[in-house]
Amino acid sequence: MDGHDLLRLLEQVRRGEVEPDEARRVLDGPSFVDTGGYAKVDLHRRVRCGFPEVVFGQGKTAEQIEGILHALIAHGQGGLVTRLAPEAASKLTTVFPQGRHHALSRTFRVPPRDDPGEKLGKVVIVTAGTSDLPVAEEARVTAEAWNCDVTLVADVGVAGLHRLLHQLERLEGADALVVVAGMEGALPSVVGGLVDCPVLAVPTSIGYGAHFGGLAALLGMLNSCSSNVSVVNIDAGFSGGHVAALIARRAALARRAGFESGRRAGE
Repeated sequence: MDGHDLLRLLEQVRRGEVEPDEARRVLDGPSFVDTGGYAKVDLHRRVRCGFPEVVFGQGKTAEQIEGILHALIAHGQGGLVTRLAPEAASKLTTVFPQGRHHALSRTFRVPPRDDPGEKLGKVVIVTAGTSDLPVAEEARVTAEAWNCDVTLVADVGVAGLHRLLHQLERLEGADALVVVAGMEGALPSVVGGLVDCPVLAVPTSIGYGAHFGGLAALLGMLNSCSSNVSVVNIDAGFSGGHVAALIARRAALARRAGFESGRRAGE
């Protein structure tokens, strides 16, 4: 670890983003682990980026995923796997009984050894239709893994706009929203015009032929006239949930720091 990384780690401890025990493990341990030629597991990503390495399960064997998880768990980090095939999920649930498999989102998560349990920041996930739920659930699992308070509002697309208007109270107070939609991808623009926080738009590959596997929704979202909308890749629920969690946690930590500063000033 160079001087820049050490300073970053100490600043994270000071702000409460990294526990002292975790910092000690980082300083005492290696920066990565070689699992035997097929993966080099990044053990310092949590220090650099705020969250540990996530395993993209697609294209990996169950044995490879198991080896990567063993490396992460051995260093107290737990592990999150996305795009997990059913046959691999069956093996992982046997090997890691403490893990949580979510079939719809195709995820598997083993909580870290020092999981604080405290919720930092509020993320609301909104779907246009029921068919968008697998991508939305991937976003939900991701944001929850990063200890955010997450609410899911499903099936409120623009074909029945009154359904969204009846849910506006549930969107209030969110630090970030993830809006998941297929077809023409109009919902993020509508939601963006109703809220005062960042909206992460996730296009899905749901639709008929001219939808082009999600490209129509992607282009529609990229051309949103709501200035608080940013877009991630097609079906990238993980990306939407991850960025929303980053925003929400930062907002929560800033509120906490402001509260502590005000409390000390009043003493």
